Amino acid sequence: MNDTTDSTQTTAAVIDDAAFTVRRSIHIAAPLEKVWAAVTEPEHISRWFGRADFAGTGTGALGTLTWDGRDPIPLRIDAFDPPNTVSYRWSNDDALGTPPAGLDEDTSTVFTFTLEPEDSGTLLTLVETGFDRTSDPLANMEDHRGGWDSELDKLVALLEGAS
Repeated sequence: MNDTTDSTQTTAAVIDDAAFTVRRSIHIAAPLEKVWAAVTEPEHISRWFGRADFAGTGTGALGTLTWDGRDPIPLRIDAFDPPNTVSYRWSNDDALGTPPAGLDEDTSTVFTFTLEPEDSGTLLTLVETGFDRTSDPLANMEDHRGGWDSELDKLVALLEGAS
């Protein structure tokens, strides 16, 4: 199956056990600028992911993501190259239960969105790395694989007007 032809033909996120990564590529029938805003601006992130709060913008900005019934997850923007790449580092070791109060460099993972323009929209590739530093790499990768499937499906629905 070709995962870049349209949003109805995207594949599920995949785990690379050897590299301790989760990856998913999706085609979104929306312009690059609209997708960039959706993955970088807190008011847009909050519409499809978790409630996003940031103190500042760009590389080094600190913030949190919060979902109903969960404590806020600390995060930092590690890379910011508009409108093509943004990387977030977050302390989100699911096996530990409650996330730490601050960003834990020793156990944090990094998720990166890379955007590429296409004739009929934007190709978004998500790669999350660093699971080898978590308390239970395989369980955390599987949990995040399922999470990225769900969350990125919400992003597609939002941007393509289905929600």
